[in-house]
Order: sequence, then structure tokens, then C-alpha cells
Amino acid sequence: MMNRDFTQLQAFIAIAEQGSFVKAAHQLRITPPALSQMLKRLEEQLGARLFNRTTRSVALTNSGEQLLLRLRPAMNQLTQALNETKMQAGQLSGTLKIHSSNIAADSLLTPLLSEFYAHYPDIKLDITLEDNVIDIVQAGFDVGITLAEHIQRDMIAYPLSEPLKMVVAATPTYLEKYGTPTHPNDLMHHHCLNWRYRQDKIIYRWEFFEQNHWFSLPVKGPLITTSRQMTLQAALQHLGIVFWTHDQLSKWLKSGELVPLLEDYCPEFPGWQLYYPHQHSTSSALRAFINFMRTSYPLQAKQ
Repeated sequence: MMNRDFTQLQAFIAIAEQGSFVKAAHQLRITPPALSQMLKRLEEQLGARLFNRTTRSVALTNSGEQLLLRLRPAMNQLTQALNETKMQAGQLSGTLKIHSSNIAADSLLTPLLSEFYAHYPDIKLDITLEDNVIDIVQAGFDVGITLAEHIQRDMIAYPLSEPLKMVVAATPTYLEKYGTPTHPNDLMHHHCLNWRYRQDKIIYRWEFFEQNHWFSLPVKGPLITTSRQMTLQAALQHLGIVFWTHDQLSKWLKSGELVPLLEDYCPEFPGWQLYYPHQHSTSSALRAFINFMRTSYPLQAKQ
């Protein structure tokens, strides 16, 4: 099969699966006009119209449905055979675009970089670290790492961490001066150290669980920052109450520098997860990365 023909068939399948030229173009990393030209050439070669297109929708024609039905299994087998051949020959290469939370990257991804490149020296990782929630397909990323609650339902997800637990904490010095809150509502009368996403003007609302439901509070205090580390340092300087995950505060909780508060209102919740779009043809580089992460965190599969 000529490379151009193979590429055109991949483009056809991407449009059919995504239902959108824009999303399919992101997946293939080409521009929508280039994708449109590829489809046009394929339709001209076949002498059949494959999609009915309007300004708002893309739908397969009867000819398109029949082609997809016959083509998808063959393309999957061909792609798998090519990828396996590359893997056996040690020729895995390509660029992976990864979107990750800063904290997840620091604890789960960064420590594995040396080992990953030892196995796959020719795969380039293009990693964007930011804490805001995005649509990775729309933004052109191959894979993401974020909290389970932020993952869209149509994604494939794999847990990388144990469940997490939020902790409200303050120093003994602060509590001696301002008192100890016994219910989340008491925080409205305390100095709370606030945080927000870097690209978001909205301040994060502290979340608690009571009587079988979650609720959130717009707490107030002397500090608003985009840095969780800064809220921690401010708390250690007795400036107020910090709200962060137990794993990030455990060092200071164990030493007694911070005292945990309102523990009955802070249950565990699903933690960090690797996620990616459901695709019938996954690149060999992406498959290698997914398998590497699953192998590196095997215990989470039992959750």
C-alpha cells in the first residue's frame, strides 16, 4: 500500500470516529483544510461521497458506512502489525504530547524519566504542566494525568495512585491564638489560605463531605495564590489554615508542625489517573508509554 493511500484511509477513519473535522485534525496533527483535501482525494479515487457535511455536522453516507465496516478491522490489523514490527526492531520513535497536573508530574512522572528513556531513547516526550482542567483532544494532547473527577466519560482511564484525602491543617501556634474549628462552617471565621488555578479568576472552594453529600465553602483569608507550596509555607509561618492532600502535608503532620482538623469531613476520593481517548489505532509510542506507566504502577490495577 502506498503511504498516501494509507494516510488517506487513516484520515477517513479519524473523521468517522471523531464526528468532526476539527477533532480528527487534532488527532492526526494536521490542519482541518489539509484533512479536507485528503478526504476529497480519497472520494475522487473511490468515485463515491463518504460523508454528508453541513456547517454543524458530519455524517457517514451509506457508502461511507459500508467502507468503514470493511476497512476498520483491516486497518487495525495492519497498524498493529506495523507497530509490532517496529517494536521488535527497536525502532520506536515519535513525539508524545502529555498534559499533567504539576503535583502528579512531580510525584508520578518525573521520577520515572530516566527509566523511560533507557527503554525508549527515541521517543520524545513533550510535557505541559498546568493545574487547570482541559479537553486534551481539543487541545491536541495524546495523553493526560489528572484527578479522576476531571476525566470525561468517553476517555480510557487507569489509576496511578492510591485514593487521596484532603486535610485541613494549621500550626499549634495559630490554633492557640484563634481557636480550633470543629465544623467546616467555622472556617468562615478563620484565616484561610486560598488557592486558585493559574488561568482562572475563581478561587478554589474548599470541599467537605457530610450526611452523604459533598458541599463546598468560599472561605476567606489573608492570601490568594496560584501556588499550593506558598499556602503551605504561609501556614507554617502561622498565618492561617491550609487545605491540601494528606500526602503533600504528611511530613509536617508527622512532626507535629501542623495539626489536622475536621478529619471526619474529609473522606478519601479517587486519586491521580492516566487517561487518553478511545482510539482504534493507537500509535506505537503512545502504546509504549501507556504500558510503561501501567507496569510502573501495577498495584493500582487492583482497585
